Amino acid sequence: MTKLETINAEELQNRTYEPTHFLVDELIPEGLHILAGAPKIGKSWLALWLCLCVSQGQPLWNFATTQGEVLYLSLEDSFQRIQTRLFDLTENAPSTLHFAIMADALKHGLEQQIEQFLSEHPTAKLVVIDTLQRVRSAGSDSNLYANDYQDIGILKQLADKRHIAILLIHHLRKLHDDDPMNMISGSTGLSGAADSTFVLQKHSRLANIASLHCTGRDIPDRTLKLEFGEEDHIWKLLEDSKTCSGASKISTLQLVHLFSELLRADSTYLGSPSALSAKIDPDGSLGITPKKITRLVRESVAALRENGILADTYRSNGKRWISLKRADSADFSPVKKIDPIDPAGVPSVCTAP
Repeated sequence: MTKLETINAEELQNRTYEPTHFLVDELIPEGLHILAGAPKIGKSWLALWLCLCVSQGQPLWNFATTQGEVLYLSLEDSFQRIQTRLFDLTENAPSTLHFAIMADALKHGLEQQIEQFLSEHPTAKLVVIDTLQRVRSAGSDSNLYANDYQDIGILKQLADKRHIAILLIHHLRKLHDDDPMNMISGSTGLSGAADSTFVLQKHSRLANIASLHCTGRDIPDRTLKLEFGEEDHIWKLLEDSKTCSGASKISTLQLVHLFSELLRADSTYLGSPSALSAKIDPDGSLGITPKKITRLVRESVAALRENGILADTYRSNGKRWISLKRADSADFSPVKKIDPIDPAGVPSVCTAP
């Protein structure tokens, strides 16, 4: 018997962890993700455009991306069809986006093929498998949940090990459900093992308007209203339920900007979470509460340091304090300097790669 390794709540709360790394801010972190939709609804167009944005470091709608090489396993297409789609989306396709139209099945060589590609392309950040069913072997129906969970688990382990995002393109059932996530083909083992799930859904097959329902362990639940461009074949963002509901999520970039403004007059700051939240969000419009600011600082220590701000949270005499310091000392060299951003902290929209 192996003894359980435990940690108490106080120690856990005071521990500093590296923040979750996102490939697409607020939408796609490192890990395993599923994009599901009805056949011919436009999943592959959306996936290809995502690949173009990531491979060039261009924002996806209002969400910034981390640039990196991309592998797209387009297993239901030919290279000729992919070429046609590329010309529809862009005139300057990047060399950082790679395609394959054949691959081995899961547990029969696929993992090794992806590992080999990642070793040969160490800057790769995203792998898209279109579709999941093409790489699955016929399994027993006696325990569908276990089979689904095991198959997805193999790819999740690979994504976590290599610090990349893997996106699986999948189908929906024909039966309608009030919860779009319940319409994903297969058992709940698929969505249960995935870090995030996205369902692209139209009210009518002939309509150009669709809803992208998003849920996951590290992302807020949201629904994006999209419109498919008949001429440019790009899904355009019309509406974001998080923005429309007034919900606020502070990006790391915005936090850096807020702290930079705070430290402009004085290079150091020491205060309670309540005092700090009142200083940077006096009218509460950003939704920065004392509890939230403590968590934000802990999650952003590395990013703040890269931008010339040293941050720390600690307890003293039973009270919690937050310390900020502008890193002007000779032994510290900030990696980069950010430009001011608008109050919403939202980068520009990617209209076309």
